[in-house]
Amino acid sequence: MDQTAFSKTVTLAITGASGAQYGLRLLQCLLAADVRVWLLMSDAARVVIGTETDCQLPEGDNAEVEAFLRDRFGAREGQLKLFAKTDWFSPVASGTGAPASMVICPASGGTLSAISCGASNNLIERAADVALKERRQLVLVPREAPYSEIHLENMLKLTRMGATVLPASPGFYQRPQSLEDLVDFIVARLLDQLGVEQELLPRWGE
Repeated sequence: MDQTAFSKTVTLAITGASGAQYGLRLLQCLLAADVRVWLLMSDAARVVIGTETDCQLPEGDNAEVEAFLRDRFGAREGQLKLFAKTDWFSPVASGTGAPASMVICPASGGTLSAISCGASNNLIERAADVALKERRQLVLVPREAPYSEIHLENMLKLTRMGATVLPASPGFYQRPQSLEDLVDFIVARLLDQLGVEQELLPRWGE
């Protein structure tokens, strides 16, 4: 489907760090906002999703998982595409095809490390490498505690390269009443970063 049918296109990668809820909720909100999503998902992410959430992904191929997520979140035809980890011909693998924004949510420590040194061993790492080399938006959502010196050095290095590091550290000034409120706090900040209208979190002072 022609990209003009959607408000924008965003690459969303979900890795195996704890915090799968953040990635799935962001996916839901992007689709609801009429954003086309090119989805990348590590093998570890699929395991974590099954462990931490009630979203039981099918064990079949990518087409089955894509269809499952499209039905679960009510995506329109052509709005959601799940790419395999070695699909080097996907748009996100090249600066001539990748969209202006990429989010990795959550981002594991291993993923941060690989991106910071340009490993590009899989499509998530390659897509992030493309975002950096093309000076496009890359938002990383680490979910780890505590941070080691390695983690901190990698985040500093990536920040200096132009990436935005937005840790999954929800605030409490909105007086959250549920786990969903805490998840939405981070997702709202991510939507703000992407320039996508959101009503999950009131603006400060409102």
